[in-house]
Amino acid sequence: MPHEVKIPGYVIERIMAKRGKLSVFDRFEPAKTAFLVVDMQNFYVAEVDTAISIVPNINRLAAACRAKGVPVIWVIMKCAEKLGAPSDWPLYHRYFFTEAKGQNHLSQLSPGHQGYEIYPDLDVHADDRIVTKKRFSPFIQGASDLHDILQGMGVENLIVAGTATNMCSESTARDAMMLDYRVVMVEDANAARYDDDHLAGLTSFYQSFGDVKTTDSTIAMLD
Repeated sequence: MPHEVKIPGYVIERIMAKRGKLSVFDRFEPAKTAFLVVDMQNFYVAEVDTAISIVPNINRLAAACRAKGVPVIWVIMKCAEKLGAPSDWPLYHRYFFTEAKGQNHLSQLSPGHQGYEIYPDLDVHADDRIVTKKRFSPFIQGASDLHDILQGMGVENLIVAGTATNMCSESTARDAMMLDYRVVMVEDANAARYDDDHLAGLTSFYQSFGDVKTTDSTIAMLD
């Protein structure tokens, strides 16, 4: 089931009081824009109805971006170099899980496990780019080479979709803004397991870090 949530009135009031308008960015120049799809892997998506529900919108966004020459980048979590290898984030796996759950997380998000693969209903093209990360945000120093890739492409604007809204999607979008990217989180192309978590991620981002828009309004920004 898709999320059926609405940005609370008090959040809208705060945004209007702070910046005088709901949208910071009205248009993204396609030549300076990239579309980031975060963590849409089997481990995170396959048994989560809300995550499955955003697949059509992600595919629509990806198609619209490709038509405008906007690169589509699939950002995925990789917890170890290969199945059975030591964790690339041992503190997280040691302290934030039971032993069994930590091993499950580590195994399923390692190359060689089906959980690591991008969810099969997503329309991944051969000329899309796949970037692996080893932290919630790919922009944390040492987590990935995404920032260098984007800088090399001349990217200034980012569209962010994926899961979970309040975890890796929000972490990615926040850190991107603090590296001076202009960022939009797509409200109906991000998902969390629960509506409250989804809304928490969107509202905290919206108030200080960027815009929250629908799939349709995001596509319109590229025209």
